[in-house]
Amino acid sequence: MKKVFLMLIGAVIYSAASAQIVEQGEAAAVYYSPKTAVVLDFTYTEEVQEKGVYAEFAEDLIGTKEAVTETKTTYVLKDVRIGTSSSADYSRPHKVVSDPSVPMLLSINEKGLLTGYNVPPCPPKANPNRRDNHRERVEKTEINRFQMAPYPEDVLTATTPLAQANAAAKNIFHIRETRMYLINGEVEHAPADGEAMRLVLEELDKQEKQLIELFVGKKTKRTLHKKVQFAPEKKEETWYFSEENGFTDAENVEAEKITASITLFPQRFVTTDEDQKNKKKPAAVSQIVYNLPGNGDVKVVYKGRPMAERTIPIAQIGVDVPLAKDMFTDKELPSIVFCEKTGNIVSISK
Repeated sequence: MKKVFLMLIGAVIYSAASAQIVEQGEAAAVYYSPKTAVVLDFTYTEEVQEKGVYAEFAEDLIGTKEAVTETKTTYVLKDVRIGTSSSADYSRPHKVVSDPSVPMLLSINEKGLLTGYNVPPCPPKANPNRRDNHRERVEKTEINRFQMAPYPEDVLTATTPLAQANAAAKNIFHIRETRMYLINGEVEHAPADGEAMRLVLEELDKQEKQLIELFVGKKTKRTLHKKVQFAPEKKEETWYFSEENGFTDAENVEAEKITASITLFPQRFVTTDEDQKNKKKPAAVSQIVYNLPGNGDVKVVYKGRPMAERTIPIAQIGVDVPLAKDMFTDKELPSIVFCEKTGNIVSISK
């Protein structure tokens, strides 16, 4: 059976509670109850419409009324996911002094949180791309931008916008004509095989698309994420979002409020009259303490309408519960896994 020891020897550690100071030369370990923060992951889209260079001639020269006539960017808030993150609550330290009756086989992670007893420690979570929680990221591109190919020579040599547009339109129709001849086998020097034909047709499609964009413009749409967090103790937090700027500040008069609120339900021990009558002598307890978290009801509202609601565990409004000492009296010690985020027990096995 693999055993994991964590001891702090010959050091003085000062914590938020004086009772938890490790004295000089004392063999002890200190860990902390977790502290929960609410994490909101917003999903929104950014759509960029770019006006075509020859948009004013689109209907007359290529017969379309769907040209983009104004360059603008529009943002739309789509969804939000409610989650949590954890850190050490330095106001709730726990000191475990070396005790022959309860071997100190504690696993404590890099945050100072208890993750297990008599179990291998969890390796640190490697995330090389991790950034600050207040961040934005691109999830995927739905419509790709195209690099504009060099203009055909006759477009470049035209002296007026109308003449340039006429030359571009002629090139579009020429490409379509060439494609038709290739497909119908009416070209003298046709591609030698099916793969070569496919490549030629793809290139013609690309050239036509780039020329058409000179008239109809381009639309680019991508999905973005913004992740923020707030402390439950604040009870409420506000952000601002507008269709013109995305996430912005309160000074933007066009922005709408996003409000996240939380109602806290602290953990409490409840005893009945019958419990009091049948009360027995308290069992001996160990120095190892786990956390029973409270709960919080989180609600996110945008434009006066709910976006998401979720009940989440809140570690810092929980209660500390010591493990019974008789758990460690058998020859085979228990293996206990604790939840890093809440401090509660995940599993006990032997």
